[in-house]
Amino acid sequence: MLICHCNIITEKEIEQTIIGLLDEDPWQLIVPAKVYHAMSKRGRCCGCFPNVVETIIRVTENYHARSEGSGADIVSHLDRVRGLRVLYGSRFHERRTADHRAA
Repeated sequence: MLICHCNIITEKEIEQTIIGLLDEDPWQLIVPAKVYHAMSKRGRCCGCFPNVVETIIRVTENYHARSEGSGADIVSHLDRVRGLRVLYGSRFHERRTADHRAA
């Protein structure tokens, strides 16, 4: 599935990059800018960043679920991330207002 139309980046490419970053350091903070930098790309319109954040969360959850780490720490951290996403994520949807209309 195509995630970023500006740079022609697929979901699989983003997932592979995230897994590569997690292999380097499983507990680092991964944000869309770090993923794009690792791929030698840059966000142009940044409308894809909410989808990239969702992909980061999903891939990170799966990565840590497969690892041998303590599940309690992962659940606690991810619950806080989900809470922040609910609190701040509903303000904008891909940086477009509610009255935005596609051509």
